[in-house]
Amino acid sequence: MRITGVETVLYDYELSRPIGDVNIPTGMSRRTDLAVFIGTDEGPQGVAVASRLGAGAIPMLSEAVIGEDPLGHRGLWERMIRGSFKPGNEGATAIGIAAIDNALWDLRAKIAGVPLWRFLGALEPRVLAYASGLDGPLTDDELRAYYESMAARGVRAGKLKVGFGVETDLRRLAVMHEALGGDAAEPTLLVDANEFWSPKQAVRAMRALERRFDIAWCEEPVIRTDLDGLRDVSRAINAAVATGENLKDIHLFAALLRHGAADIVQVNPNMAGLTTCLRAAELAQAFDRPVSLMNSAGRYGAHLAAALPNHTMMEVLEAGRDATFTFDSTITDGWIILGDTPGAGITFDLEALERYRVDHPHLLNARLAAGRHPRAGVREHPDE
Repeated sequence: MRITGVETVLYDYELSRPIGDVNIPTGMSRRTDLAVFIGTDEGPQGVAVASRLGAGAIPMLSEAVIGEDPLGHRGLWERMIRGSFKPGNEGATAIGIAAIDNALWDLRAKIAGVPLWRFLGALEPRVLAYASGLDGPLTDDELRAYYESMAARGVRAGKLKVGFGVETDLRRLAVMHEALGGDAAEPTLLVDANEFWSPKQAVRAMRALERRFDIAWCEEPVIRTDLDGLRDVSRAINAAVATGENLKDIHLFAALLRHGAADIVQVNPNMAGLTTCLRAAELAQAFDRPVSLMNSAGRYGAHLAAALPNHTMMEVLEAGRDATFTFDSTITDGWIILGDTPGAGITFDLEALERYRVDHPHLLNARLAAGRHPRAGVREHPDE
């Protein structure tokens, strides 16, 4: 069997609710994603839902895999990594590698005729879930409705976007806590500052929040490159520091762990690809650190999460990202339950894909989705 081509379709669609964080407090209601298709001369096709940020690099990267046997996946991944050595495994190149890598995992499991979770060696097709609203632009009523809807599906952990000022963060934390069942349910509370604070700001803000609430982890309290700052925050607060979701290279995960800069290592298949996520998780296990998979369209990342012995729980977003495909998983009693469809369980609706097809992403959303707030690390919150 040989790979005959790599095709992509850029598509833009309306989300079921606005999403945003402290860097994009007004939020966005549309999203642009990339459908990836890897064809073969014997029929099986690998697919992936990928970040639009890697689209420009995929034609060049495809040269490394076309004409090759997809069962040589690890060698093809290494070839793409080596080919990007001079510019570095970063930015659009890294995200393009992730897109092809994820589609190859789907293809290999389909060739084997098994779901990806089984192909990766998981014993059970389930992963504990936590609710993540990407809820910065939501009103208190909308915030409550979202987390109540997740609690109704058995989810007892929630992650709130913070950095909007201590009073606002405390009020919204109380809403999420109550929506997830309040004191009777003892929900697990997580917060995410999206790299907005400086280390001192992070410690000050978290100590104020922790006077009222027991917070399990604080995600990305400071910018990802400040390894000393991440370590210092971890030592100064009760909550674990979770970070790593925007790292794309295994060497960066190694530095994170060597510095003691992460209590929980987050891996993101949209940015790093499943192969790097797997390697980073195994590296984290050597440091006795748990890992957490970030949200992924169609929950395809749960296939890897199910196979990781040091995985804690996976982020679920539920914001209508399935406009062009169906997927084989459910959320039941707080767990992601994966199905038996061969591959990653994603099936594109080609007619829907054609309806939503665009040549370029929506300009405003493209700018907002990848940016950092100009006051980050300078002010306590964006409105100050």
